[in-house]
Amino acid sequence: MKKLTLFLMCIFQVFVHAQDEQLKGVIFEASNGTESPLPGANVYWLGSSVGAITAEDGTFSLPYKFSFNKLVVSYVGFKTDTLTVNKNRYIKHVLKASEELDAVTVTSRKQSTSKSFLKATNTMTVSADELLKAACCNLSESFETNPSIDVNFADAVSGTKQIKMLGLNSPYILIATENIPAIRGASQAYGLSFIPGTWVESIQITKGAGSVINGYESIAGQINTELVKPATDDKLFVNAYAGANGRLELNTHFNQKVSDKWSTGIYVHGNLRNQKFDRNDDSFLDVPLKEQINVMNRWQYASPEKGLVSFISLRYLNDHTQAGQIDFDPDRDRGTTNFWGSEINTERFEVMTKLGYVNPEIPYQSLGFQTAFSYHKQDSYFGLNIYDINHSSVYSNLIYNSIISDSRHKVKTGLSFTYDRYDEVVNTSNYERIENSIGGFFEYAFDNLDDLSLTAGVRVDQHNRLGFFVTPRLHVRYTPWEKSALRASIGRGKRSANIFAENQNLFASSRQINILNASGKIYGLDPEIAWNYGISYLQGFNFFGQKADVTFDFYRTDFQNQVVVDWENPFEINFYNLDGESYANSFQFEFNYNAFKGFDIRTAYKYYDIKTDYNSGKLEKPLIPRNRLFANAAYETEAKSNGSQWKFDATYNWLDSQRFPSTEISVPEFQLDEYSPTIGTLNLQVTKVFSPNFEVYLGGENITNVRQTNPIISPDNPFGSNFDSNFVYGPIFGSMYYAGIRYRLN
Repeated sequence: MKKLTLFLMCIFQVFVHAQDEQLKGVIFEASNGTESPLPGANVYWLGSSVGAITAEDGTFSLPYKFSFNKLVVSYVGFKTDTLTVNKNRYIKHVLKASEELDAVTVTSRKQSTSKSFLKATNTMTVSADELLKAACCNLSESFETNPSIDVNFADAVSGTKQIKMLGLNSPYILIATENIPAIRGASQAYGLSFIPGTWVESIQITKGAGSVINGYESIAGQINTELVKPATDDKLFVNAYAGANGRLELNTHFNQKVSDKWSTGIYVHGNLRNQKFDRNDDSFLDVPLKEQINVMNRWQYASPEKGLVSFISLRYLNDHTQAGQIDFDPDRDRGTTNFWGSEINTERFEVMTKLGYVNPEIPYQSLGFQTAFSYHKQDSYFGLNIYDINHSSVYSNLIYNSIISDSRHKVKTGLSFTYDRYDEVVNTSNYERIENSIGGFFEYAFDNLDDLSLTAGVRVDQHNRLGFFVTPRLHVRYTPWEKSALRASIGRGKRSANIFAENQNLFASSRQINILNASGKIYGLDPEIAWNYGISYLQGFNFFGQKADVTFDFYRTDFQNQVVVDWENPFEINFYNLDGESYANSFQFEFNYNAFKGFDIRTAYKYYDIKTDYNSGKLEKPLIPRNRLFANAAYETEAKSNGSQWKFDATYNWLDSQRFPSTEISVPEFQLDEYSPTIGTLNLQVTKVFSPNFEVYLGGENITNVRQTNPIISPDNPFGSNFDSNFVYGPIFGSMYYAGIRYRLN
């Protein structure tokens, strides 16, 4: 209650200071010895975004406060004047025509990854150019060159990559597609691999609790993926890829302008892996066999004169994965103990619509409406374990944007509704439930662009299983001196834990599944509730005449309740509500440097302190390295007149030792050390751009051939009580080389 009271007091103080005085005046033009009102002139405070445009009679009005003392008046064809304003008075000023306009050429180099010095949130934007530095066949592989996201395999069987932020698994991250929550529920385990990398236009990564507009579930952060738009994407785009692990992939985009206002695009993705590999001779496939077809159709409508913009997206996915022993034949061996095998068949259909209206007369007023429907069906088995899930989901969000007095004070408010129906089969047990919620939110943003910006939001929700609850969040940015940004954030998150969908790797073992003290409303468990606190500092500077920046950030997540996933008994996996303390501390230092033209260096060090009170005592979270080092170097030659150039990229990751779940009660031959060895991996890629329309790339992942030699416990007896594939800390396949081509027609 104290935290909520403090939060509301902060909002109140902001509103108290939101009503500044107004500076008024009139701007004239001098022409032929006479003065006449000048409409359309720009009047703004130097070094800020606070400004106005003069009306038909040359008058203007804009906020005034003592910290604003330099007023800039400009108009094309006239000399720009800067006035000193020491007090609030009526301004009359005459602009004089410029006798000569000088031509200025501005050249700049777009950064593939950028951090804002002005936003209140700690947000990093990753462009499509950054994604091209690696194979990035799908979204789960799009973070290999990003130090803020950890990527590792979930287990030694499925080949699925999972991501973590601030040391917490992806269920604690709100992952959205164009600000609509997308990777959740049934798609949590494999959903990132269902979004092809070529469909991604940009990714925004926000550390901390994020905005209340997108919901109440975000705890560690938010990842928003913007997809390519039919109106701006290439008319034709083709990407073909082949990897030494047997993976073949083809992506094609077809975009067409239908009319002045309508554009449409068809995006087709297909991948195939039908070769079997067992390099470590444990009788299990190092990478699974896979087939996927993924088709999306997007429609875009834009009518600037009416202030309307709309998107309609339809998508269908069919994915088949086969894993297990190399001699497993599903037609012959499914449901038997001949050979251990697994199949995961997923079919997914989704519709997403967005409608936005911006008042042409009052541009700061807008209304947006988002809706999404998805149906996700997964039929799967892992050895003798069966897991099937059907998930139907409906999401809608209505958002109104406006300002208070001037553009420094922005507000967003609206209503949201969610509906989820789950039907799960876990071996011989059925789990069915419906979750629905309706909520309202209000978010206030203040930004003077000089030294202070903040975003304060609160939402209230009524949920049929979680009850009524309040979600407050606050982000503040302060600039103590030039090229700096000091940020702080606090926020609360609440969510239902989908214990089976989020932990499907548990089925690739012989562990018995237990839900303890089952008296809650979701699988007999209570909802997860956590507070996230963070502070970060960004400083830009020149180093040997070139741009550089450093970032320090520290985040702590405190769980009021957590569904503990307890792996500490090698023959069981236990789910139960937290009884005690659970926290995650994350510290990161990052240094970025443009050493010389075309050459960028990015380095980072990360430290984790993550502990939970298990039934067996307080322990480090398993398989999380306490220390991590990251380095990325990218170089591109200057483009020639025909657009040809070379691009080179190298990424190195070093992971500290990771704690294994306890194996003390196993027989000696299946007992593991308490910690894994340290590992380091190196990825390289070189791209030859022949023209803006055609390029070829060649790369290698883990070229130092680091391998975890025995990732599976008891692989020779997979139906015995000791079999487990969940002790993965590093690569299994070893070195993997790939090549591909990209062709685009603008």
